[in-house]
Amino acid sequence: MADAAALPSEALTPPGGGPGAGPGPGRAEGAEGLFVVLGAGLAAASHPLLYVKLLVQVGHEPLPPTIGRNVLGKKVLYLPGFFTYARHIVKVDGKRGLFRGLTPRLISSTLSTVTRGNVKKFRAQLLKAFPLEDMEHVSNKDDMKTSLRKVVKETSHEMMMQCVSRVVSHPLHVISMRCMVQFIGREVKYSGVFSAIVRIFKEEGILGFFVGVVPHIVGDVIFLWCCNLLAHFINTYAVDDNFSQASVIRSYTKFVMGIAMSMLTYPFLLVGDLMAVNNCGLRAGLPPYAPVFTSWIHCWRYLSAQGQLFRGSSLVFRRAPMQAACFPID
Repeated sequence: MADAAALPSEALTPPGGGPGAGPGPGRAEGAEGLFVVLGAGLAAASHPLLYVKLLVQVGHEPLPPTIGRNVLGKKVLYLPGFFTYARHIVKVDGKRGLFRGLTPRLISSTLSTVTRGNVKKFRAQLLKAFPLEDMEHVSNKDDMKTSLRKVVKETSHEMMMQCVSRVVSHPLHVISMRCMVQFIGREVKYSGVFSAIVRIFKEEGILGFFVGVVPHIVGDVIFLWCCNLLAHFINTYAVDDNFSQASVIRSYTKFVMGIAMSMLTYPFLLVGDLMAVNNCGLRAGLPPYAPVFTSWIHCWRYLSAQGQLFRGSSLVFRRAPMQAACFPID
């Protein structure tokens, strides 16, 4: 079990889906439908959080900072947290306002789940037609080369699924982002999914649906490879098989690595979301919120120079930037 935590969950499932699981197509379709429903439910439940996060990402701070104290007891300025920001949105738009842009996000989530399922099925059919001899489960440290090779192959397949699903679902992601940031300028330019599709195609062409997709994909690829490989090496070299809790530790390694890598790759998410709304005719994508970026590299360099590459990564205990805290608060 040296590399168990480094593999995707589907790689650890025995043939047939486990004890008592039938391989019939009806059961598979039911499972896929359940994943779609669960994904849509999770997207709906988390939408207010993503909404507030996006407004913070673009730099919209409608509420003044408040004076608080850090762990050392020193007075500092804190920007409003999630609940305070959400109450402001409810005050302006009502409770339904917290779900602005939800419809295109649900469609995007559904497209992503279905695409990943179809790519997974296609891969399974290929493996059945062209079986690979060296894909057997390896758990012995003496077979490290074979074990690492398996992790690389599994990560490659996982990367393919993620990239394809990202490209397919990104156009609706762009529409959802733009619907949400209309809160800033009180615009109604993107009022529906179909009208938004027509507008983007007329104004920006087909490429308008894929602005910001490159940093998202780059971030996804870095996240997958670093998370899986680091978890594999930690489980293999850092966790001793003689330790009584070795299996427990290995089961959590990939989870912990996922949290760490999501923090490190956050700037790619931020840049991708900012590019999705930049220079699209909305106030949130124009000065003073941001200059008109020529590329996502330009956006990255701008945020880096401002020290804002992690803007919006936390929605609690948000310290005010230096320019907002340059006056006495005693």
